[in-house]
Amino acid sequence: MSTAVRVVARLTAKADKIEDLKAILLSIIEPTRNEPGCKRYELLQNNAEPADFTFVEEWESGAALDAHMKAPHLTAALGKLGDLLGAAPDIRRYTTLR
Repeated sequence: MSTAVRVVARLTAKADKIEDLKAILLSIIEPTRNEPGCKRYELLQNNAEPADFTFVEEWESGAALDAHMKAPHLTAALGKLGDLLGAAPDIRRYTTLR
């Protein structure tokens, strides 16, 4: 039986690249929500620190998440992030315990 997986992924933009990063992150939401196994995929922007973006995700299984990490729209977006980020992404994978 597969176990649901949740992800919290935090990305921080350079001060002068906030809108550039935001545009890329917004562009991957709909294609990701249409992926098999995607149960939840939300992008949050910190009100106090606009350069701080966080994805909150829920996947049916680790296999679905692994497939997402190889999806063309995601790999293309990741390839554009290098000079936009002020820090390395903080991506954490959690197992749902219910």
